[in-house]
Amino acid sequence: MTLITLILYVAIAAAALTAIFGLLFKKIESYLISFLQNFAGILFLVSGWVKVVDPLGTAYKMQDYFEQFELTFEATWLSFLAPLFPFLSEYAASFALVVIILEMVLGWMLIVGYQRRIVAWLFFLLVLFFTFLTGFTFLTGYVPPSENFFDFSVWQDYDPRYMRVTDCGCFGDFIKLEPRVSFLKDIFLLIPAFLFLIFWKREHQIFSSRVRWVSSLALIGILLYYGMSNYVWNIPDFDFRPFKEGVNVYEQKMAEEEASNNISIERVKLTHSENGQVVELSYSDYMDVYQEYPKETYEVSYEYEKPAIEPTKLSEFVVYNSDGDDLANELLSKEGYSFMVVADALKGDISYTDIQVQDTVFRLDTLQNEESDSMKVVQRVDTIITRTTSQLKADWNEEYVNKYRENFIPIMDKAISDGHEAYILAGKVSFEAMENFMSSHEIPGIIYEADNILLKTMIRSNPGLILLHNGKILKKWHWKQLPSYDVIHKEYISK
Repeated sequence: MTLITLILYVAIAAAALTAIFGLLFKKIESYLISFLQNFAGILFLVSGWVKVVDPLGTAYKMQDYFEQFELTFEATWLSFLAPLFPFLSEYAASFALVVIILEMVLGWMLIVGYQRRIVAWLFFLLVLFFTFLTGFTFLTGYVPPSENFFDFSVWQDYDPRYMRVTDCGCFGDFIKLEPRVSFLKDIFLLIPAFLFLIFWKREHQIFSSRVRWVSSLALIGILLYYGMSNYVWNIPDFDFRPFKEGVNVYEQKMAEEEASNNISIERVKLTHSENGQVVELSYSDYMDVYQEYPKETYEVSYEYEKPAIEPTKLSEFVVYNSDGDDLANELLSKEGYSFMVVADALKGDISYTDIQVQDTVFRLDTLQNEESDSMKVVQRVDTIITRTTSQLKADWNEEYVNKYRENFIPIMDKAISDGHEAYILAGKVSFEAMENFMSSHEIPGIIYEADNILLKTMIRSNPGLILLHNGKILKKWHWKQLPSYDVIHKEYISK
């Protein structure tokens, strides 16, 4: 679905709702204001719903923003604000859930006309907040990565590669919007926001005051419970990400890679290095006259055609072993069942201390025995070299380790004994720390390294379990909902 399609559906629903309120309830003073109430309310409900099913997705996006805000503000006279953002990042999940619930409850309050003046201000402030986020996302496209956002003198022509956050997350993973489109969407929403501030008395109200109050309060409670259930003790009910159940990761990854490898150059952009003159040609035309545009004089950039299959996070599925080899395709293409434990971050305090070690260099001497006229080799110490090296110290979080002891180790043990694959994909710590985690807690199987952002995309649980069969995702489990191996075997393997 595209944003235009969604807005069209919302507008039709808002028009129908406005007609119903006008014909049945006879409560409408201004059909325009009532339509905008319903339109904004339904849009907020939809936007909030696709995020409340996956609050961690919004939390991760918030962390991206907080990280960039910290870097941006600490280099300005507003540096006193910089320490605020790491604090907010620590509680990103709670912050994201509050914003999502506020968005949905405001949508409902707009539709029923509850506390019209207060809601008008809250709606305006929330849209302003969203506009600030999407505006920052879009406008960083004018700022080279090495420069500060507030140094306006260094801004250049728009380049999407400059953007600090590439997606606002306005509709979660349901619809991905270009930052420019997201920003324009929020600018548009400021129009009804201003109208609500001015004409709040002309907004419609349906139901009694008590029903409006009770329904809004009940909605808060329902959303709080439902939102928490989608990350605190379970994975999301609805999965809009590419690693959803039923997807054959191996086949889809191969198809995306093949499509990307088969794209060709459509157009060539030539920029004169001295006067900045730009010439654009089709690739075939450029090949006929490329001698006229020497690379010493012209900067050449290429515009490629869109691949037949748009790449997703599946294309970024890369898994490394201790030697640095990518084994992703090998793991996914294995026949049979695979128990993939996903841990986007192994929790614990990891530190390295410098220690002095001695290396002994031996020398081999050949001696001749004069009596027997034979030779023998004698080893002796030549030199002793003292060098500095680092030693890992790992203090693993006991609560986190218990998740493995109680849930994952028993499953991995039985899976391996039954001839199935069982391994861990982990991120954010060194491979040395990963191997220490495995050996110190006697965890069976092999551990591999992967990007922690990719692992967060795969499953909203740390750790979580993904069951694959011939590269296809059969089932995903939050660690709190993980059944025993016998149950997994009965329901998914023995069939």
